[in-house]
Amino acid sequence: MTFSESQIAELRSSLALHGQDHLLAFWNELSGAQKRHLYKDINSIDFDGHLACFDRCMQKESSMPEIEEDLKPLPSDAFESVLDSDKNNHRWKTLGLKEISDGRVALLLMAGGQGTRLGVSYPKGMYKVGLQSGKSLYQIQAERVLKQEQLAAEMYGSSKPIRWYIMTSEHTKIGTMEYFKANNWFGLSKENIIFFEQEMIPCISLGGKILMDSDHSIARAPGGNGDLYRAMGKEGVLKDMLDHNIRSVHCYCVDNILVKIPDPLFIGCCLERGSDCGAKVVSKSNPTEAVGVICKSNGNWKVVEYSEISSETAHMTDSNGKLLFSQGNICNHYFTTEFLQQVINENEKELIHHVAKKKIPTISSSGEKIIPQSINGIKMEKFVFDVFKFSKRFTVLEVARYDEFSPLKNGPGAEKCSPNTCLEDLSNLHKRWIKNASGRLENENDICEISPLVSADGENLEDMLRGKTITLPRHIDGPVQNGYHNGHSNGLHSKL
Repeated sequence: MTFSESQIAELRSSLALHGQDHLLAFWNELSGAQKRHLYKDINSIDFDGHLACFDRCMQKESSMPEIEEDLKPLPSDAFESVLDSDKNNHRWKTLGLKEISDGRVALLLMAGGQGTRLGVSYPKGMYKVGLQSGKSLYQIQAERVLKQEQLAAEMYGSSKPIRWYIMTSEHTKIGTMEYFKANNWFGLSKENIIFFEQEMIPCISLGGKILMDSDHSIARAPGGNGDLYRAMGKEGVLKDMLDHNIRSVHCYCVDNILVKIPDPLFIGCCLERGSDCGAKVVSKSNPTEAVGVICKSNGNWKVVEYSEISSETAHMTDSNGKLLFSQGNICNHYFTTEFLQQVINENEKELIHHVAKKKIPTISSSGEKIIPQSINGIKMEKFVFDVFKFSKRFTVLEVARYDEFSPLKNGPGAEKCSPNTCLEDLSNLHKRWIKNASGRLENENDICEISPLVSADGENLEDMLRGKTITLPRHIDGPVQNGYHNGHSNGLHSKL
């Protein structure tokens, strides 16, 4: 494709009208292929909509509303906990396993993030934290899916497969798909793993100029996990769910090594309560922990960021001395397909973008690559939890942090949310399972790993481990004897 002078003149005029004529600064120096790429890149942008969105975001940022005037803690009728009593747990789990057995459960994984902060160039789900088995986050999750299908079949005689929808980004889609294929889909049927892609949004400087990634391409970033709903509608994911009679959708982020998926207890709790939307939470570790909390604001369910709550409010307690605003959001949600249909068809356009100020690599006026040392622009993101306000029957389920929440955010050596802390948290969980099953540990300070194919949540271990001494480090992937195991690997050692 070649471009006429009138085409380029028209493009320059349009860009100048929007104050973005710098996007063609290097046009005359580009090759034919580079010109075609840049022309297509520029014409894919809705400048009126995108720049209006930027203006709204910046105005919102400069005049943060006083949300505390109508900030209220969760009402008791919306709150359940697995910590206070286990009297409901068996009933909820049984109900959830029936939903799985009937083929009415789907998983919705948000996996658009790269491993940049971890110091790797591949998708975060491919990361290995150092387990003896060498398993990645993706493999651990795939094996948990297999195990829940097995548990449902054992309880009800048979089980239909769980459909697994994986939202990737432009940066992670190909790598993720090739990784699953190279590992034979980790024992799952490839027909039940559906990949789709979220939108990449142009990055903008603090002064309102669209940033360039190179002399012939726009700097873009994923539009946040809240782009989930637009992408589900556009790429046919919702239709596929409805075609397969899915009712219950368990939605989660890729980086939580302790995530229970799909969690029959969570699903059963929401089903029994008739909820259209649900969220798991953990109690904040301290009043000022940097985590969003679920509460009510202006009559709506909302996740309020820690930066939006004053120290005074964060320290408020009830008559029993418990924090009023303590329900920390862990990005682990339940939706009915009916609710998702409502959001996608009626409410999605009401979702607003949020500002994320970042250090965004770009180019200088001379075309040289710049790796900024300070914040130079913004990424506009939607958040997955912004749909809570549309719920008519919302449920919050409190779970134990040490059982269910250990995210991988930072690189090796970091104090929190690192490969080391994830490895330790998973190992400690599995040690508790062994002790609860009347097993003993030798070299207790070393690493312990129990394959998800052996146990999903510590179940069915007592006959295997009662009275046995397990010498660590150990990967238990089959029956055990004192001091060693005689099980066999399933052969699914993940490849990069």
